[in-house]
Amino acid sequence: MNIPNLLTVLRVLLIPCFILLFYLPFSWSYWAASGVFACAAATDWLDGYLARRLEQSTPFGAFLDPVADKLMVAVALVLLVAEHTNLWLTLPAVIIIGREIVVSALREWMAELGARAHVAVSNLAKWKTAAQMVALIVLLANPPTFTAWVILGYVLLVISAVLTLWSMVQYLMAAWPHLSPVAEKK
Repeated sequence: MNIPNLLTVLRVLLIPCFILLFYLPFSWSYWAASGVFACAAATDWLDGYLARRLEQSTPFGAFLDPVADKLMVAVALVLLVAEHTNLWLTLPAVIIIGREIVVSALREWMAELGARAHVAVSNLAKWKTAAQMVALIVLLANPPTFTAWVILGYVLLVISAVLTLWSMVQYLMAAWPHLSPVAEKK
C-alpha cells in the first residue's frame, strides 16, 4: 500500500461521509457534504499526480481509481436527482452515468482484445471531469432552489453532459474498427 493507493481508498471511504452530511437536518449540511466531496475530488487529482511523480503506479491503484471516481460521481448525482427532481439535473445525470457504464464496458472489452490503448483517457475526458466536479461541488453546496449558484451548477452539469457524450462518441469511434463486422472477418 502506498500513498496514492491510500488516497484512493480514502476517496471511497469519504462517500458514506458525504451522504450522511448531505442528509443531516442542519443549515450547514449542504456545505459540509460539498466540502467532503471537494476533498474527495481533490484526492482524485492528487493520487494520480503522486503515482506518476513517485513512480508508484500499481495494478490495485489502476483498478480502484476509476471505480472510486465513478462511485463518487454516481452517488453525488443520485443524491442530487432525488433532491432537485427536475429535468435540468436528471437528464445530465442519466447521460453521465450511462456514459460511464458504456465506456467502462468498452474499455473492458477492448482490454480483452488487447486494444485497451485505443480507448485510453483523453484530454476531452479530463475537461469533462473538471466541469463535472465543479458542477457537483456547487450543486451539493446549495439547497434545490433556483439561485444563481444552482443555475451555474446546472449549466456546468449540462456542459459536462455534452462533453460526456462527445468523449463517448470519440471512444466509440476509436473502438469502431474492433466493433464493426469487418473486424470479425479479419
